[in-house]
Amino acid sequence: MNLTLSEIIKVTNGTLVYGEDTEVLGITRNTKEINKGDVFIGLKGNTDGSIYYLDALKNGAKGVIVNKGVISNYEKIDNTFILEVDDTIKALGQIASLKRSKYNIPIVAITGSVGKTSTKDIVASVISQKYKVLKTAGNLNNDIGMPLMILKLKDEDVLVLEMGMNHAGEISYLSKIAKPTLAIITNVGSAHIGNLGSRENILKAKLEIRDGLSGKLIINNDNDMLHDYYLSNKDNIITVGINNDSDIMAKDISYEGNTSYKYNDTLINLNVGGEAFIYNSMLAIAAGKELGLSMEEIKKGIESFELTKSRLQIYNVNGYKIIDETYNANYDSMREAIKNLGKESGRKIAVLGDMLELGDYSKEIHSNIGKVVNENNIDLLVTVGNDSKYINDNSNTNNVHFSNNEDAINYLKEIIKEGDTILLKASNSLNFIEIVNALKGDNNEN
Repeated sequence: MNLTLSEIIKVTNGTLVYGEDTEVLGITRNTKEINKGDVFIGLKGNTDGSIYYLDALKNGAKGVIVNKGVISNYEKIDNTFILEVDDTIKALGQIASLKRSKYNIPIVAITGSVGKTSTKDIVASVISQKYKVLKTAGNLNNDIGMPLMILKLKDEDVLVLEMGMNHAGEISYLSKIAKPTLAIITNVGSAHIGNLGSRENILKAKLEIRDGLSGKLIINNDNDMLHDYYLSNKDNIITVGINNDSDIMAKDISYEGNTSYKYNDTLINLNVGGEAFIYNSMLAIAAGKELGLSMEEIKKGIESFELTKSRLQIYNVNGYKIIDETYNANYDSMREAIKNLGKESGRKIAVLGDMLELGDYSKEIHSNIGKVVNENNIDLLVTVGNDSKYINDNSNTNNVHFSNNEDAINYLKEIIKEGDTILLKASNSLNFIEIVNALKGDNNEN
């Protein structure tokens, strides 16, 4: 269901510099990734992508959408068009909303403080047992990435979208573009609390997913904030849980070998361990049931899902295990990772770095992670960075702190031995992947 230039002009209130009405097969922001029939849109970041309009046309773009006033003298290329708009990022959302309006299909939207991507992966794996599914690629979950995902729709039966946010209002904007028919909130934690000020405000921001929602909301009923909200707002909400009475509940949980549990009479075996993935998979059960899948199809989808690359990687190297969770970190995901490390056999080493975007709460939240370390039988704590020293200060386990990755690498290479399990987790900008790669060496095997 392709768009036309005339439709795009109407929805964006743009000005056609030159060209004629034509069919638009796809929209890209990258001048080097242009397929036949694609249109390039120049987005403003550190520089305004509009200045690359000519590169896009020369690389085969059917036309370009650019910000008004950026180019004073356009070079014309035959059989192409140039459309000027007031704001290309806003126009991208408007065009995605137009594309969305052409599809009468289930659209599942997923948000939460932690677990969005893994839940997206499990949900998509389940639904794909019956339908053709398009899911969010990588981290295309913001005001640019999510509209670009919608614009990739072709002949799929279901679209599964991840929605991220840093500030209030962002999820509302995305939801109103996507108009989901089913939504999921994985949890409400402390991610971005430095921007939002309180967990109550984080809850409000996540609940903005309902602003464009036409169907039911699925929530983790064991999350304290979501549970309290549910007690006063039960209409059109499906709950999953382990502790609180919920519509979908996990029973007979086992962490021996692979994590497993029972839902009613069905045994579910997870290929990734830990309590968090039990919740994520139950959210997928709820979504699958809403979309009419059989329990056999749901079970197969859960047990065969694959995580998006770089989310959780496990490497076995020279007799020791590396758990790579270097993609990002906040209180909730770090606590879960430490709890899972505590279930490992052998010596357990937690290598933890700074969690960012915590603002005035940073000292308190890092300090609380130190208490989590104390509760989970960790043998050695290694912290790296600035505020991570507060983790160290509040831990009574064996610990050491470094200000940089290089010193941490040298220390770890000296003390790691066969049988150890090493968890590495920090916010992405601390570049902990540098430590992972150093520990893996040249002889790693997945």
